[in-house]
Amino acid sequence: MALKPVVICLSRSGEPTAHRVAAALGADVHGRETRVDVADAFFPNALDHVRMLFAAGTPVIGVCAAGILIRAVAPLLADKTKEPPVVAVSDDGGVVVPLLGGHRGANRLAQQISEALDGAVAAVTTAGDVALGVALDEPPAGYRLANPSAAKSVMARLLGGETTRVEGENIFALDSNPDGEVLLSVGDAPAPDAALSYHPQRYALGLGCARNADPEELWELVRDVLAKAGIAPQALACVNSIDLKGDEPAMNLVAERLGVPLRLFTVEELEAHADDLATPSEVVFAEVGTHGVSEGAALAAAGESATLVVTKQKTANATCALAKADQPIVALAGRSRGRLSIIGIGPGQHSWRTPEASQLVAHAQELVGYGLYIDLLGPLALGKERSDFPLGGEEDRCRYALEQAAKGKNVALICSGDAGIYAMGALVFELLDRGPDEMGVSDAAHRVEVVCTPGVSALQGAAARAGAPLGHDFCAISLSDLLTPRADIVKRLNAAAEGDFVIAFYNPVSLRRRTLLAEARDILLQHRPFDTPVMLASSLGRSEEHVRYRKLGELEVDEVDMLTVVLIGSSNSRLAHLGEGPRMYTPRGYARKIDGDLSNVG
Repeated sequence: MALKPVVICLSRSGEPTAHRVAAALGADVHGRETRVDVADAFFPNALDHVRMLFAAGTPVIGVCAAGILIRAVAPLLADKTKEPPVVAVSDDGGVVVPLLGGHRGANRLAQQISEALDGAVAAVTTAGDVALGVALDEPPAGYRLANPSAAKSVMARLLGGETTRVEGENIFALDSNPDGEVLLSVGDAPAPDAALSYHPQRYALGLGCARNADPEELWELVRDVLAKAGIAPQALACVNSIDLKGDEPAMNLVAERLGVPLRLFTVEELEAHADDLATPSEVVFAEVGTHGVSEGAALAAAGESATLVVTKQKTANATCALAKADQPIVALAGRSRGRLSIIGIGPGQHSWRTPEASQLVAHAQELVGYGLYIDLLGPLALGKERSDFPLGGEEDRCRYALEQAAKGKNVALICSGDAGIYAMGALVFELLDRGPDEMGVSDAAHRVEVVCTPGVSALQGAAARAGAPLGHDFCAISLSDLLTPRADIVKRLNAAAEGDFVIAFYNPVSLRRRTLLAEARDILLQHRPFDTPVMLASSLGRSEEHVRYRKLGELEVDEVDMLTVVLIGSSNSRLAHLGEGPRMYTPRGYARKIDGDLSNVG
């Protein structure tokens, strides 16, 4: 889904302008705390907030000085083809300046904003827009440029004095010279001789295949059908099939290679086109409940005015059909496959959240998780549907997230730390792995796309604050016996103690469970010194963060709570008292390696 812009307002003098811009774009206003009276969300630090939005891929419109936006995003600039638009608007609404992403929507946004502000000056500086009034690499909605990499050189030719010759629909309303040196082609067929080739996306590709069909077999069938029909791949708006094929590798590979969405239809939606099929099949009807998959899907996607331009073509394991709409297909019918993103957001502060995690959250339609974790997302969660679950409702939480994704939604399951470490990642896959009689999930949930992204775990955050306590072999042990038998925990404690691992204790205590941490301390003291360094890190990455050090023999249960990570050093770990305070580290043995190397010299 395309991300909605956010309007940033830093002062009361800019509030009227910010709200006019937001109303025109259907955007939210984020305001600086204590300096803005009315906003959809508030933030304490402008640079941090803009940086967070930009990292998530959100278009940013700042009603503020351009320099503020530049300073905010400068450390993140890397690839102009992927960075979101950034636009600056003066407080009085008189000037609109697209700073970044001119050909990724910023210039268009600037024009929209200037019109909404009654003639504000849109200070567009992109050479092509200034000279021609259009961006040749940004065609209208429903049209696709087949060779975008050529746009820069074409623009240079036009700026150098060459003229254009337009063949087909003149989508940019340019002057067309019959003898022009620069050919712009707009049509259904491939145009290899054109300087720039545009294609109206009027075609819907319908596919069917046997379960686990060879992806290359289906791909070759699609290429053959398009070639024989004289249709450029860029003229396709979508790939379409029955919803039972949402997880079919071949279908997803074809959609990925074509760079278009995979759209899915129910049996009932396909069967509604039974009378329009060129090659209805009773065999297919008996198997899946509709008389045609590829033809029906193509027609369903192309809409009421659709015509079947290529009837069902077959190989041993795949079918393909092509339908044409009378206008470019902009609003897609059917539904997407559905995606569940399992996201670890780290301890909560946005600077410890990976850009990929922020982007997945920004694109999600629904957020699912323990309410506190969703709250930690702050304004990134604004305007999204959210489903909060209490502690203890983990299985219900994961099952709900999977079933929501099965409806075709983009769902984000929010976890603290890393979602694969003592969090929901394993439970999601356990539910998917369960049999039909084991309280698993629906068949539709098994067909969703599941994406995992790493997060900063509590042990990583604690180790970074300490120094380098994980410099040598380490392990993590949860002291919660809610899901793990106490005897197994004790067995692991003894093994880790005997192995002399640095140990990170998760879930060290709870209101009712107070004895295992003391038992763990006593087990470890049988194998490592009394003064082994221990780090206690509470509320990592948050304003109430509290870090302190103890000796293993002096570790007291009462100074540890549910939000504390306990790092126990090995017998080799050290607590160094340096200029910036105590730092805990575990040598890996480089001193011994150097000594050995020197002993071999001479």
